[in-house]
Amino acid sequence: MPVIEALKNRRAIRNYTTQPVEQEKIKKILQAATYAPNDRMREPWHFYVIQGEAMKRYEEMANAYLQERFPTKPNLVESSLKVVQTTPVAIVVTADMVEDDADATEDNVFAVCSAIMSMWLAAEELGLGFVWRTRGVGLVHDARMHAFIGANESQKVVGTIFIGYPEEQEPNDKKRTPFEEKTTWL
Repeated sequence: MPVIEALKNRRAIRNYTTQPVEQEKIKKILQAATYAPNDRMREPWHFYVIQGEAMKRYEEMANAYLQERFPTKPNLVESSLKVVQTTPVAIVVTADMVEDDADATEDNVFAVCSAIMSMWLAAEELGLGFVWRTRGVGLVHDARMHAFIGANESQKVVGTIFIGYPEEQEPNDKKRTPFEEKTTWL
């Protein structure tokens, strides 16, 4: 599929079948991430692959987090947990922080975002659903995630990726603002 068509069709998939994701496909997605542009070839990413028993532990952690965050919204907690309960594989992606250099750290986060988008396009090509979570069950801003994956203090969690075989294929019919409305030609 041409890249522009893949970008146009790309969408967040939150509902998966129970079919496990093959190890070879996970490796291809991770390999695609390493081709992302990055400042000075720092390759500032690290990937924490969560499957099987680790997903059960992740679900427990996410449940505790959501219960604390939304104690009066059990429906929100339940719907948020569904992606964790049905996802065969999750990947937490971190960026290396550069001590005493906020600009380099920011460049590293940008590179990791590019790596995640590369993963997304690879997943699309492999027939897999993909969603990049930064809030809620993504636990990006919660210290528990850092402890769960065993990241060191010089790593910043940028996103939690959920991957699986899509339960249903719906067309991406979300209207986008035309680029002309967001572009200034100088």
